[in-house]
Amino acid sequence: MATETSTTTTAQTTDNAWQYGVVAGVIAGVVMGALMVMQMRPVLEVAIPSMYFLSGGAAGFTIHVAHGAVLGVVFAAIASTQTDLTTVKSLALGVGYGVVLWVVLAVLVMPVWLSAVGSPANPPLPNVNVTSLVGHVVYGAVLGAVYGGFQGR
Repeated sequence: MATETSTTTTAQTTDNAWQYGVVAGVIAGVVMGALMVMQMRPVLEVAIPSMYFLSGGAAGFTIHVAHGAVLGVVFAAIASTQTDLTTVKSLALGVGYGVVLWVVLAVLVMPVWLSAVGSPANPPLPNVNVTSLVGHVVYGAVLGAVYGGFQGR
């Protein structure tokens, strides 16, 4: 008489895309924040923290990096749809993403938000600023390069 034994094995696969997006977003946010300290200090010390009824450079830098992390997750969601994503393609995608972020968030959303909360640093609408564009392109480039490096493709 024979007996049959069945064994079930559960394999867990982990997709680290969103975690890579968080880390890449934090790194890119820190790099862009460092540029802002040198070139756009009032935005970091007044405008960004006043969006949340706060003040000061530490609050602004922290919020900026947190925004970078969240936007890094969004980037990861977009980048993970690409089947042939290399580090170079990820960098290029990141640069484009940085430009889109600048247009939507810095040029349009931020002035409206700052006006709504009565910020003393209320820029015009639209808020077209080349230094801000450069910062967002740097954010996107670093985000894309780091994310692509993490993906190892």
